[in-house]
Amino acid sequence: MNRLTNATGGERRWWGVMPILPAPVMGGIAKQMEAIGFEGCFSLQIYGPPFVPMAAVAAMTDTLKVSTGIAVAGTRSPVETAFAAMELDTISQGRFVLGLGTSLHSAICGIYGEPKRKLLTHLREVVKVVRYVNANAHKGMEPIHGEYFNAEWTEMMLTAPPVREEIPIWIAALKDKLTSLALEISNGLMVHALWTVDYTVQKKAFIEAELARFGRSRSDVEINAWPWIAINDDKQQAINDSRATVAGYAGYKEYETFFDAVGFGDMARACQLAAGEHGNVDSVIDNVSDEMVEAFVKCGPVDEVLDKIEPFWDVVDSLCPMTPYRNLTMEQLTSYNSGLYAMVAEAKRRQAG
Repeated sequence: MNRLTNATGGERRWWGVMPILPAPVMGGIAKQMEAIGFEGCFSLQIYGPPFVPMAAVAAMTDTLKVSTGIAVAGTRSPVETAFAAMELDTISQGRFVLGLGTSLHSAICGIYGEPKRKLLTHLREVVKVVRYVNANAHKGMEPIHGEYFNAEWTEMMLTAPPVREEIPIWIAALKDKLTSLALEISNGLMVHALWTVDYTVQKKAFIEAELARFGRSRSDVEINAWPWIAINDDKQQAINDSRATVAGYAGYKEYETFFDAVGFGDMARACQLAAGEHGNVDSVIDNVSDEMVEAFVKCGPVDEVLDKIEPFWDVVDSLCPMTPYRNLTMEQLTSYNSGLYAMVAEAKRRQAG
């Protein structure tokens, strides 16, 4: 039997998403992840900062890596982001990965009340400041003057040395410009859940060309995909349960060009909602066909889904499967999450065998 490897010839690595729950429950989930063989877990920034739940998980685990997936760069000072990352790296004893992303103008300005910025320029500056603080806060820092961030470090005391002077930074991306930025400056590229299997395979040449343009090798950057997966022996039920999640993402005007690129532009436009209406997708769910659902969510039994996502491994180093979540009960979410764990356990068994 051929050895199952990832795109760089290494072991296939699996990550998971950690829900925000009482600490004992999160601890139980994290220990289950460790037992199955997950590489790590992410905490999402829906509204609050994602560092707090990862601190709780780090305190209750021994080997599981912890990461922000993602921390939105524009909602806090890059200095606070840097120290949050260093503190989490201390708590986890070197198991932290800082996942950063831009989010959308509609969220940065409309939810957080932050000023409108050039998102990629701002993210580049945040990464630069975070790395500088991480490497120098215990040594002494020179003033920084950038387009969005300026600091003289007045009243700044030297800090204790960090666990690592360079914490890995992964950047989440959907479109080409942000993907290119991630390949240029980060340690990891987290591709958006909207990157279907086919789309990801098509982007392999672009990824390789961009890395070459920046003088980097493929092994310099971990590529991590986040496929939506709905494990259910009743495949049609899985499709139906996933429809609202796809409709929700299709409803954002900012994503229209992406849906055009993958062949679902008309359906996406039929799902677009006015500002302030994205919390309820009931009125547009029926505009999403089964074909569109299956393009973005792999539905069905474990064996069938593993076969469907197999092509990812020609492009990525790790996968973070996610369940659909819109309009689902806690019982449904728990069932689909259990399905993910069963799938990863089977994938690990195949790899070992």
